[in-house]
Amino acid sequence: MRVTPTPDKRSIWLTFLLYPSHTLPTAAAPVMVGVALAVQQGVFSPWVVLLAFLGSWLIHLGGVLADNHELLRRHADVPEHPELLEAVCSGVLPLRELRRVMAACFVLGVAPGLWLYTIGGPPVAVLGVIGVLSSLGYAALPFRYARFGLAEPVFFLMFGVVAVVGTYYIQLASVSGDHYSWQQLWQQIPWPVWVVGLPCGALVTNVLIIDDIRDRHFDRAKGWRTVAVRFGLAGSRTEFVLLAIFAYALPVVWWLGGHYSPWILLPLLTLPEASIISRRVLTENTTAALLRMTPRASRLALLFSLLLSAGLLLQ
Repeated sequence: MRVTPTPDKRSIWLTFLLYPSHTLPTAAAPVMVGVALAVQQGVFSPWVVLLAFLGSWLIHLGGVLADNHELLRRHADVPEHPELLEAVCSGVLPLRELRRVMAACFVLGVAPGLWLYTIGGPPVAVLGVIGVLSSLGYAALPFRYARFGLAEPVFFLMFGVVAVVGTYYIQLASVSGDHYSWQQLWQQIPWPVWVVGLPCGALVTNVLIIDDIRDRHFDRAKGWRTVAVRFGLAGSRTEFVLLAIFAYALPVVWWLGGHYSPWILLPLLTLPEASIISRRVLTENTTAALLRMTPRASRLALLFSLLLSAGLLLQ
């Protein structure tokens, strides 16, 4: 009988809970786009955006910890993360410790928002509440949207629209010194801020889809109705390919439409890496084969966003 070895506490936190190679790139990707748009419009505010990013990343991380906590609490019979289950059983990772760190992430994530509220007013509070609810709502709230197969649209909107608009808005409010009403937001925030982050949202959503393909058997055992569970590998792979095509087609559409110069095509330099990841997703389906694709897809989303940001600054 094969016994899963228990990693030490440091490995448990860094490798299986904090996911720095996963959470940091996906949290940073839309912020980079929001920063580039702010620089382009002359409203860049570095310290404000740094605090906003720190808060959003901590809230994102709190949601990841909440997901793992709920897995260990509700589904101890599902061996999705055997290392974590063994750590809990051996006492290396008490659930109460996981709850404390999760709560600390949310408290520390919300703390910068209190100061940012004095800069941006009610829209900051609303964006913060949306961020916390979307982070906790993935697996921890009574309505766990991941369970109902709704994670993809939530991720797409959060990383493609909300994070970019929020990043831009807090810098705009800091530089102008004004609090904007919701009606003024539509007038003061240029149209690119609402749409230029959509490719980033698509690629971050593809990170989630890889996880769903990898964990489809465990999700089925948990009663989750993800696309991979409901429609199988073909459904998830189709969704993955469509989102990838969408992400890479948009810069071309913007250029052909005359909205931007050819510099907007810089993200297409990441096509070789996207092709490698796509081939793996379309041909592999085991946990072991796809395990490394999650951080790789996260880095792809960040690199795409960095090149997109560079293209915006070179207009």
